[in-house]
Amino acid sequence: MIAIITGDIVNSEDYVSSEWLEVLKKSFSKWGETPSDWEVYRGDEFQLRVSVAHALEVAITIKALMKTFKELDVRIGIGLGDETFVGASVSESNGSAYQRSGRTFESLKTQKRNLAIATGNPAYDRTFKLVLGLALDFMDDWSIVSAEIVALALERPEASQMEIAGLLDIQQSAVSQRQKRARLDLVLELLEYYRTTVKELM
Repeated sequence: MIAIITGDIVNSEDYVSSEWLEVLKKSFSKWGETPSDWEVYRGDEFQLRVSVAHALEVAITIKALMKTFKELDVRIGIGLGDETFVGASVSESNGSAYQRSGRTFESLKTQKRNLAIATGNPAYDRTFKLVLGLALDFMDDWSIVSAEIVALALERPEASQMEIAGLLDIQQSAVSQRQKRARLDLVLELLEYYRTTVKELM
């Protein structure tokens, strides 16, 4: 069982792609090689193969990184399932994970949502739709500094507030305040809930 993330950059036309593309590629490179594990195509669309356990964490990290650019965001459909054909690139491969990811991604515009998960199990899908809908209520409104603090926390899970303060050249108290405003505690609870839940599917 694998996870496929299909997405695009919202409002990418407002930026020169070189401003955000290297940040995106650097993040992707931590999860695999291109083009076998990830690709960016048609300017602002992407596909990424990751483990089921890490799928939501990767998606939220991508969202946080892109929201460090004013007005940018991402639309992401995550599909969990199998991989029945491995092509030369991730976009040429196939299986239920790819199909669910693609269909979920395509449905996001009409649903006016930026993140959804399809597992192939209707009961789990309904639960994830509700939980993610509640989380998006604050994640979609992250400011640049809130997005930055979430991205750092997810990319460096072992880093203390003091270490993050040093990276950002701010006081530790400011790190704590930014994490609270970003609702980082709820993000981490959501990720733990996701990891626990998908174990039941595997």
